Amino acid sequence: MLTVERRRFRVGGVVQGVGFRPFVFGLAQHHGLAGFVLNDGTGVVIEAEGATIALDAFAAALRTEAPSLARVDVVEMEQVGPAGATTFTIAASTATGRTALIPPDTATCDDCLRELFDPADRRYRYPFINCTQCGPRFTIVRSVPYDRPNTTMAGFPLCDDCRREYEDPADRRFHAEPVCCAVCGPRLTLPLEQAVTLLRGGAIVAVKGLGGWHLACDAADAAAVARLRSRKHREDKPFALMTTRPAVLAHIDGAEAELLDSRRRPIVLVRRRADAPVAPAVAPGSPWLGVMLPYTPLHHLLLADFGGALVMTSGNRSDEPIAYDDDEARERLGEIADAFVGHDRPIHRRCEDSIVRASYPIRRSRGFAPEAVPLPVGAAQPILAVGAELKSTFCVARGREAFLSPHLGDLDTELAYRAFRTDIDLYVSMLGVVPEMLAHDLHPEYLSTKWAVEQDAVLLGVQHHHAHAASCLAEHGETGPALALVFDGTGYGTDETLWGGELLRCDLTGFERIAHLRPVPLPGGEAAVREPWRMAASYLELAGRPVRFERWTLVRESLHVNAPLSSGMGRLFDAAAAVLGLRETVTYEGQAAVELELLAADTAAEPYAWRFGDGAELIAAVHDDLAAGRPRAKIAAAFHETIAAAAAAACAEAGEPGTVVLSGGSFQNLRLAAATRRNLEALGFRVLTHRVVPPNDGGISYGQAAIAAAA
Repeated sequence: MLTVERRRFRVGGVVQGVGFRPFVFGLAQHHGLAGFVLNDGTGVVIEAEGATIALDAFAAALRTEAPSLARVDVVEMEQVGPAGATTFTIAASTATGRTALIPPDTATCDDCLRELFDPADRRYRYPFINCTQCGPRFTIVRSVPYDRPNTTMAGFPLCDDCRREYEDPADRRFHAEPVCCAVCGPRLTLPLEQAVTLLRGGAIVAVKGLGGWHLACDAADAAAVARLRSRKHREDKPFALMTTRPAVLAHIDGAEAELLDSRRRPIVLVRRRADAPVAPAVAPGSPWLGVMLPYTPLHHLLLADFGGALVMTSGNRSDEPIAYDDDEARERLGEIADAFVGHDRPIHRRCEDSIVRASYPIRRSRGFAPEAVPLPVGAAQPILAVGAELKSTFCVARGREAFLSPHLGDLDTELAYRAFRTDIDLYVSMLGVVPEMLAHDLHPEYLSTKWAVEQDAVLLGVQHHHAHAASCLAEHGETGPALALVFDGTGYGTDETLWGGELLRCDLTGFERIAHLRPVPLPGGEAAVREPWRMAASYLELAGRPVRFERWTLVRESLHVNAPLSSGMGRLFDAAAAVLGLRETVTYEGQAAVELELLAADTAAEPYAWRFGDGAELIAAVHDDLAAGRPRAKIAAAFHETIAAAAAAACAEAGEPGTVVLSGGSFQNLRLAAATRRNLEALGFRVLTHRVVPPNDGGISYGQAAIAAAA
């Protein structure tokens, strides 16, 4: 006679909203087990009763056969007394605890796509089709456990057909919480046929996505793209594109194709084809296009009916957070969009599109958030790290898990600051924590810092570039020590000057500043960031070279009243770009440096004889070469190679440790990053670069959290 026993399992990780309960139900039936499975506020609870050998196989399969969207972090098991159960059921969820992890939103799966375009299917062309393996998750969840009443689908009672699917263990929509159809689910506010007609006529159409609204227009229509730029107040920064045929627009390698087609569906930066049917103003002067595939049924229908690529940019004005509330969207986008394709399923949490290169993320948002990033040292108490000012994110640390927020924009706008405060409340509520320590930047004027010091919690000020270095160390699961080359535009230093061209020796508990660019005045303060010619003038004057910018005589007077000192690498790149005549003013952050990188391209050049430190000497060399008639591309290439070689030589001079971290927004420059790595590895160093969190300020909050956890 077989021995019957009963075991209780508690499963933690990403196990809600990913079809885990239906998976457990099927697994129990396969092994002839009775009992139940349910969601609670901490994960999934299972009680299974049956033969010992069947329970052993069942326990192993909970990890090895879990659904593809699941992440099983822990399976705890205990013996309980047999209850004489004869069936296995999915029981009603309980609200015990509030630590369950919510999965990211997931692109429409192939099975749902087949139904979407099948005239014989009852969901043919229904824009909100989904199942247990795809659809909205993070952006619709109001609270845990993840059940329909706790989502923005609560207002859509299931029709009889959908309920049969929801309750049928053999159906792939078995307990799919957002399940719906045209009878019982959300509806569009504008017919798709009308939207497509408007787009073909050159209109700008606002489209409601998963985590907010987009602004769309025909990517091949130069006039439509120009109107969108004018109305959105976005002069030069590239627009993202959505297409079903990325190979028509760009040269796609294997890694890029995999990213494009992944369930995360990020915007991927890819090399533009010379014959791409895209208006030049989509990405002015750039060989790169930001391309994504459709990731909702609505997008798939829109692209299929339109037949070409669409600009699909965030529904906002430049640097503001994306609009996600319907009334707010109509108010903020009313002067930009000619029409709105909305629907009546509310978005609970805003979530911008993610942007990636094949090697690292630039903006980690939709498809990634709120997925946890591990910490090398667990937080002994709940931590909230509030990030920086630009490319704002915050991070909540709970034990060994760090939950990075989606991209919020730049906090110097009231809308972004409001989103920062609102989204913090949503995150800590979702995670069920009360932060006991707040980590913040040292800059006293950052709104994130000002907010932090007003809260009732233990405060930890973290130097900006130490946070950059820590973010890279931590994502590799390391604590240091290491050398760190941290290059960016601006970060507040411990000496109250602006840093940004730094060589540190650090670990997660502290840092030493080994070397840095020589500080130079920023004529007019923030104006020098917007007008790179000012930096060129400042460097040229220090170098004893003539300054021929017309306004310098007047602006030079600001050196006596408003000229903070900066060692920023971004400012050195700005100066070189202005000296070479590329750009005297910018319309978005880093524009001059981007154009300098594009000018250098793959041009071969030897580095100048320059020792890391005095940027004026390097700008003098750039000036003198230009005066001697050397091609600008050669000079730009030599400038990049010089920075890389000199930085590596500074690391060699510093000696130990033998690991070097590369972080900061300047290392988004592919040529600079590759040349620096090459030089360092030639000297025998082990080099760590970003793969999980952005090298720019979007990763600062994660670095702050890692430092706070190790404190």
